[in-house]
Amino acid sequence: MSNLTHDRPTQQKDRRASIDILRGFALLGILIMNIQGFAMVSMAYSNPTAHLDLSGVNWLVWALSHGLADMKFMALFSILFGAGIVLATERRDAAGRPSAGFFYRRNGWLLIFGLLHGYLIWFGDILVTYALAAFVVFWFRRWPLVVQFVCGGILVGLGPAILMGATRLGGEEELTATLKSMAPTAEAIGAEIRAYQGNWVDAFRFRAATTMEVQMTIPFYLFWRASGLMLIGMALYKAGILSAERSPRFYQIMVILGLLVGVPLVIASVVQLTANDWDPLFALIGPGHLLNYIGSLGMAAAYTGLIMLWTLSGLWTQLKHWLAAVGRMAFTNYILQSVLCSLIFYGFGLGLFGQLERWSQVLVVGAIWMLQLWISPLWLRYFRFGPLEWLWRSLTYFRVQPIRK
Repeated sequence: MSNLTHDRPTQQKDRRASIDILRGFALLGILIMNIQGFAMVSMAYSNPTAHLDLSGVNWLVWALSHGLADMKFMALFSILFGAGIVLATERRDAAGRPSAGFFYRRNGWLLIFGLLHGYLIWFGDILVTYALAAFVVFWFRRWPLVVQFVCGGILVGLGPAILMGATRLGGEEELTATLKSMAPTAEAIGAEIRAYQGNWVDAFRFRAATTMEVQMTIPFYLFWRASGLMLIGMALYKAGILSAERSPRFYQIMVILGLLVGVPLVIASVVQLTANDWDPLFALIGPGHLLNYIGSLGMAAAYTGLIMLWTLSGLWTQLKHWLAAVGRMAFTNYILQSVLCSLIFYGFGLGLFGQLERWSQVLVVGAIWMLQLWISPLWLRYFRFGPLEWLWRSLTYFRVQPIRK
């Protein structure tokens, strides 16, 4: 009988509740930053002065989102993706059965989903990066956890180094063009607003070009960060850190060390970026970026420790249940966030693109959070998987999976 006959998706009893809770927390947190890519011109993500007001409460919203969310939740999600590679293959590996065919089918479909998401819905897709990185990282899942952790750290460090080198080696003209793009002209801003406030075809044409530009950065930056964090995630999972198997004292130390590293660096990033008026060179490949890049790792460690401590406690058990449900449906919820934001901000929906200041974007984030925290456990009350998780599994196993409980 073929291996496909014996293959089955991860069952509920095989899941780690702490990982689902952490994934749900990361998934919701990602929207804090992603909302900016839906509500404002694309360069406002890197250069907040590029579009709309940045004073008073709007500056405060930017400062808090930059310090608490920017790169932090994406780091968590990358770490969890690495842990997920081990989770998806460990039963096959333990039984001595081949995993490569299964994993490459699974990951190949993720790549297709990511391409569809990026070109048809939102240019800021991260699934393509994850799929490409996972194709490589998969082969290192059996490495000793210490080796995974060290090599992961090296790869994470390569990201900004390669970006800086590629930017410098591109020549003066290319560097000048890149820096100018971070401070778009009124004409460029107007063109983007018209595209996204127009019909779906107008938005698609503009988005396709932006998506391609984003994907061009994958080999120079995103791939290395994602790959490194995936390796670190594998190591953390093997060490029992992500499954809440360590003592409360261990996680308390993890939180303290993470905050000691992360908080000073992200505060310095906020202060320095503001003091330098978001100078493109300073923000792109200078200290403004590096401070937050390194600080995000400390903050991600602190967040992980806090969630594990909470998982081990008896506090707010209902909220744990809701977050775990969001995490179990992370793929569906990630795409759902993009669909909802498209309907809110683009012209084929409410057409609010370029009209909501940062403070009011927070209200949209809160509303989507409440919806997903409500609808995820409600859906899982009747179904085994989220709808996209079900489709992904069915495509991976070449047969329709049962979905009703």
